[in-house]
Amino acid sequence: MARLVIKSVGFEDRVIELNLGINRFGRSPKNDVQIDHPTVSATHCEIVLGGDGVVVRDCASTNGTFVDSQRIKEARLAAGQSLHLGDVQFLIETAEVTIAIPSFDVSCPAPPVVLADGSLICPRHPSARATHQCIHCREVLCDACVHRLRRRGGKLVKLCPLCSHQCVLLGDQPRKKKLLSGLWRKTIKLSFFHSRNKL
Repeated sequence: MARLVIKSVGFEDRVIELNLGINRFGRSPKNDVQIDHPTVSATHCEIVLGGDGVVVRDCASTNGTFVDSQRIKEARLAAGQSLHLGDVQFLIETAEVTIAIPSFDVSCPAPPVVLADGSLICPRHPSARATHQCIHCREVLCDACVHRLRRRGGKLVKLCPLCSHQCVLLGDQPRKKKLLSGLWRKTIKLSFFHSRNKL
């Protein structure tokens, strides 16, 4: 990560490690980095560490923010440059930004054991038989694994603990589509009902 070293007398080469995002510098203890010096404003500047490098922004300080002796409002910082907040001098030791995305090892459960009668054993509870299956991830579950949710005025919904999709009983088939003849009968009844109302 980016690192600054205070080179001014009285700071004993104090090293400051920058965090990702905004790092506020100033005399006030409310800042991320407190610099207790009379030439440093309460909130003097902010140094932003992001994917595109290190940027310093002056926060309307009284004595100014300088990069390589040039007063700035905003500037990009590089290793080896000098930064002054009032009379306090910093050396930009490194301006590296390391953004690492952690990798997660997700262990897959073992496939279910099939018994002689064709029933399945729950992968999480070896002593229980699988009774449900998730319609999304196809995981088989015993009764204890299934999460239940009852909505007020509605029916009980069974959910998969892995992906939160609906679970159905093993062997349940999706409902068959209604036949055209049933829809036709319903339509005829509706038209008959409307014609009676007009009489």
